[in-house]
Amino acid sequence: MATILESILDANRRYAQGFGDKRNLAMPPSRRFAILTCMDARLDPAKFAGLDEGDAHVVRNAGGRASEDAIRSLVISYKLLGTREWFVIHHSDCGMETFSDEIMRGLLAKSLDHAVLESDGWHDRGSGSGTSEAQYIDWLTIRNQEESIAEDVRRLRRHPLVPSWIPIHGFLYDVRSGALRPVAVADSVGTAK
Repeated sequence: MATILESILDANRRYAQGFGDKRNLAMPPSRRFAILTCMDARLDPAKFAGLDEGDAHVVRNAGGRASEDAIRSLVISYKLLGTREWFVIHHSDCGMETFSDEIMRGLLAKSLDHAVLESDGWHDRGSGSGTSEAQYIDWLTIRNQEESIAEDVRRLRRHPLVPSWIPIHGFLYDVRSGALRPVAVADSVGTAK
């Protein structure tokens, strides 16, 4: 059985063989928009947003949150690479809804091994030492998807590095149907001025 590394390198060899005209893609995204979304493996922005290589910027992190690093990427996206519209897309059944900052900090304080989600919550199954370093991170967990989408759109809209002319849309992706559902309160906050 091939290792993960071997399978990735094999897939890359096949991909590179058919790379063709993609070498001529411009650095700025051709459709001039960016998506901020979750790193969840069930989400494929290229498929749910109809993207080809070179079409758009896709920024991914846990929860699709408007973290400092996500904002950094989005600012570079518009300022240097010409995006004119942004989409904040969270999703149903997100793992970021399954824990709080306190739970994450407690798990990492116990050990750095994998934790498991059981019917009564997260449990550390590891041995060895953990670290208190997790107390210095805002894990940006989610209690309510629509509220977190609106919060992230609001944070982007109010950020001093984000121009008011960029429309910022908020959507919830349904992992059971593949559909994008607009979040009205987020769209009203994200309207360009």
